[in-house]
Formats: sequence, structure tokens, C-alpha cells
Amino acid sequence: MANRKKEVYKPKPMTEGKRNLIQGLPQEYDIQSADDIQDALKDLLSGTIQDLLETEMDNHLGYDRYERSGEPNYRNGTKSKTVRTKYGEFEVDVPQDRQSSFEPQVLPKRQKDISSIDDKIIAMYAKEMTTRQISEMIEDIYGFEVSEGMVSDITDKILPRIEEWQNRPLSSVYPIVCIPFLSACLFSVF
Repeated sequence: MANRKKEVYKPKPMTEGKRNLIQGLPQEYDIQSADDIQDALKDLLSGTIQDLLETEMDNHLGYDRYERSGEPNYRNGTKSKTVRTKYGEFEVDVPQDRQSSFEPQVLPKRQKDISSIDDKIIAMYAKEMTTRQISEMIEDIYGFEVSEGMVSDITDKILPRIEEWQNRPLSSVYPIVCIPFLSACLFSVF
């Protein structure tokens, strides 16, 4: 099986606003190390998610915060939610509405992990690690516990797609090109 190249993030062009933001980070967060940068990113991410949730609530209700409306549905406080990301865990206050009809898109209900941990678990499973080993590895690397049952649920969810790929029809012909190079052959399958 060929290894897929990991997709590399290509940053968008540097704007004046980004430049000002980056220049202000060392003063705002007293950045001295890579850990300080990670903490700053975690703080910025949590603030961004919080603002996006508030904006979603404004759109859901049809009016901004602190405005009066004759609508029967209105804001009903917030509910604290711990979110796991690749930068670590942080808390977000998810706004609530009186009729419980608000369905956030940025951070859906019952979703607490936005670090794409599923992909990492599947990769470890593909390397034939046991559910216990995967659980221990996730805890060592990310600092939060993932039960063996959750690992099993994630792998069970993806197994039908794996089996479908394994049982796919294969082409009858696969041309191979041999290129001699320093007394060795490099094979390429097209």
C-alpha cells in the first residue's frame, strides 16, 4: 500500500491585519517559548469559537444580544463545555435558547473533540495496535483519556469502508516500469 503524503497547510497571503496581530502577540501573551505560543493559539481559538457561537445564536434568534424582541424564543444563558483540540483542552460557554432549538454548526451538540482524533485512532488501528495500546498512546500524547470502548466504536464505524476498499474490483492490467539506477530497479505502478 502506498503512503499518502500528508497535506501541508499553505498559508494565505500576509495582510496588514495579520501582520499587526502577529506583532501584538508577544506583548499580549508574554511569549517566551513554543509552549507559550501553543497557549496563545488555544486562547485565540477558544475566543474565536465563542464569538462564532454568539453570532450563530444572533442569526438563530434574528436579533443581537441585549436587544428586545417580541419573539417567544430568547436567550437563556450559557452552558459550559470542555472542548478538546490539538492544542489541548479549553472551556467554551455555549449560548442556550429558551426553546432549546439552537443547533450550533461551529461546535455541534454532543461534540467535544475537534482535533480529528478519529483519524489518528484509525491510523494506529491500521498499524495493528490493540485498542488498549491506542487508548494508552492517546493519553500519553494528548493528555486526555480515551476509553478502549470509544476506540472500538471509532474503528467499528470505519470498518465497513475499509472492507469495501479491500473488496473493490481490481484492474486486470497494471503496467510496471523498471528504471535501472545504480544497480537497483525502481518500480512504478501506474
